[in-house]
Amino acid sequence: MAKRGVRMGVNYFKQFFVLVALLLPGVVRIVTSSSTIVVHILPNFLEEAVLVLSKNQRLKFNLLMDVWGLDKNQTPSRYEVNYLLLSLKNNLRIILRVSLPELAVLPSLTKSFSSAGWLEREVWDMFGIFFYNNPDLRRILTDYGFEGHPLRKDFPLSGYTEVRYDDGDKRVVYEPLELSQEYRNFLFFSPWNKL
Repeated sequence: MAKRGVRMGVNYFKQFFVLVALLLPGVVRIVTSSSTIVVHILPNFLEEAVLVLSKNQRLKFNLLMDVWGLDKNQTPSRYEVNYLLLSLKNNLRIILRVSLPELAVLPSLTKSFSSAGWLEREVWDMFGIFFYNNPDLRRILTDYGFEGHPLRKDFPLSGYTEVRYDDGDKRVVYEPLELSQEYRNFLFFSPWNKL
């Protein structure tokens, strides 16, 4: 076991790496860096992999630190969801990386980690990735009437609506977006080419 403040030996890290590779189901690829292991797994093995990582006595990844998404717009597996787990016992981090197509859903990890509820809500709100069995999957960072998911690459930069506070009505008003300037088409010809 690695103690706090003590740097882990290379042999111990290799043994840990091999143990993770042998125990986890649905592994596609494993990549390592200094003290982090990145495991690419298939989406249908996510719950089982998390159970192995959290319940195994040698691994003890019992803290879910973060969940974040990534939109890779032009690829067949458009979205990537990453789960950062921490083992306090071994002073190691592992990232479970799941790639999925646009309309796929992921199982919620709220049964294993209570903190997963809020983190999954954030990913759903920003990317529109659905987590089934999440007890409270609703918007967390945007308004309830917000249309779309702002971190998707196909979401327009200017948004769909304009939001302002009206002093006369004493309330927030949503209006269709009006651009004060038309988009301009630029001709990128150099005047120096004529010389």
